Amino acid sequence: MQALESLLAVVVVAALAPVVASALPGPKIPQVVLLIFGGVLIGPHGLGLADTASIRLLANIGLGFLFLLAGYELDPRMFRDGPGQLAMIGWAISAALAVGAVAGLASFHYVKDYVPIGLALTTTALGTLLPILQDNDMLGGRPGRYILAAGAVGELFPIIAISLFLTNRNQFVALGSLLAVGVAALLLTAAPLILGDRRLRALIKQGQRATAQTTLRWSIVLLILLLVAAERFGDDVVLGAMLAGMVLRSWTRRMEVDVEPLEQKLDAVGYGIFIPVFFVASGMTLDIQAIASNPLRLLAFVVLLLVVRGLPSMLVYLKVLPARQRTEMTFITATTLPLLVALAEIGQHDHVMLPSNAAAIVGAGVVSVLIFPLAAAAIHRRGRPAAPAPAPVVAKRG
Repeated sequence: MQALESLLAVVVVAALAPVVASALPGPKIPQVVLLIFGGVLIGPHGLGLADTASIRLLANIGLGFLFLLAGYELDPRMFRDGPGQLAMIGWAISAALAVGAVAGLASFHYVKDYVPIGLALTTTALGTLLPILQDNDMLGGRPGRYILAAGAVGELFPIIAISLFLTNRNQFVALGSLLAVGVAALLLTAAPLILGDRRLRALIKQGQRATAQTTLRWSIVLLILLLVAAERFGDDVVLGAMLAGMVLRSWTRRMEVDVEPLEQKLDAVGYGIFIPVFFVASGMTLDIQAIASNPLRLLAFVVLLLVVRGLPSMLVYLKVLPARQRTEMTFITATTLPLLVALAEIGQHDHVMLPSNAAAIVGAGVVSVLIFPLAAAAIHRRGRPAAPAPAPVVAKRG
């Protein structure tokens, strides 16, 4: 009964979030922020209406869906063209800045271990940003390609680094497990060759019926399969989820069929059910008292996210984007949250992150999602050409 009561409280928060977001005056607040605040309200640090342990499985599936959808947007060919190469250069600069920033924090005894905080400062929340950017028409044209590339690299590279460095195993074993999961993903990519294009097209067309939903079911099988593979090999589940999205993209692009129905179903299941549960559960674990006792720690991490992850965009895209769009990129790339939650959980589980830092870094992610996309959207709207004034109507003399 306790599990059902917790789930009820969570789904009520998830259902109320869009209603509250549309009712609030002023700039539109991202629903993810309201979901997290709702989680704080009903969680053990708030009213105590829900227990995180009873919804952990659903929250993990929500995390998986979030990164599956992010991986689905990631085209591996992107890494060979200009936007992908610039994105990798930008991430490398962020990684170097993160090392210096964390070293400075360590000298003041602010951090216990370099790795989790350093990686946190190099992440970008592409999965969280996508609906916000789509709502503001910011993914079109040339700037959209650079945004998607920077976001993809800002999620994929930290995930690989987590699997390699933030682990209790030695680096050789970690690299072997990472390669094993990668090989599994490559083998799954070849599945259409085994089944045959004609048979797979027929299966997809048949599976679009309301009663069959074959493609959706196999998409979820693929997600769970790679989540299990990643966990079995000791890697973080977000790696398996992102690889699942990349494999699914390769399947749909190979078949050259209308994938819009499948994409709509994935959005409906992910954003309609599981992903809100993940964000509410993340809010339930947020220790507000720890943040309130030392707000400067949270403020320091917010500034570091903007400087370490955001500011390199002003330099990297100097020759390809004007100053206004580079400023937008600064705020967009500095927006992060889901990986911060994962890093905080891993860091505390392995006793390499101070609880106060775990709360502050997740709180900084919440602030970044609340403020940075709104700033980027405001700059984007200001840069749009003004609509031409309607021609004056001249009355006819009769």
